[in-house]
Amino acid sequence: MAPAASRLRVESELGSLPRRALTQYLLLLKLYPVFTKAVTSGILSALGNLLAQMIEKKQKKDSQSLNVSGFLRYLVYGFFVTGPLSHYFYLFMEYWIPPEVPLAIVKRLLLDRLLFAPTFLLLFFLIMNLLEGKDVSAFAAKIRSGFWPALQMNWRMWTPLQFININYVPLQFRVLFANMAALFWYAYLASLGK
Repeated sequence: MAPAASRLRVESELGSLPRRALTQYLLLLKLYPVFTKAVTSGILSALGNLLAQMIEKKQKKDSQSLNVSGFLRYLVYGFFVTGPLSHYFYLFMEYWIPPEVPLAIVKRLLLDRLLFAPTFLLLFFLIMNLLEGKDVSAFAAKIRSGFWPALQMNWRMWTPLQFININYVPLQFRVLFANMAALFWYAYLASLGK
């Protein structure tokens, strides 16, 4: 085979890699929806923490190695909490407030922003506190100092994203959509832990 022809074959195979990955993801999503969303959430949560650490290192011009335990905490949180909880929350929302209900767009957004967001954020602080091995007084201090600013930032950042997500993104992709945005959100939350 001529070198140009082999180069074309390699380039076409590389172009099909994203398509094959998407096909595999869709199959896994169909066969194992909760597990697939849990794995995706765990990986993207951990990457968000890694991003936060890299940003912090660059700002401080720090040469220390990355904090593996922080990375692992976010991996565990994403896998055991974010993925499964988000999966079931979106199913519940779809059942409780179907799209054909009058003002469904507004009702869904209010449910997410006023009930789910504060609860999920509180759960985040609690579980991270447990995974860090801290006591109840440390949790209370973190809630007093960080919960309200984090919730306000959550409402600013997530309200437009969740409006799109819960009203226009197909149900099976809502957790993935939120996970992609959460990459940056977890970077912000990890920065609060410092």
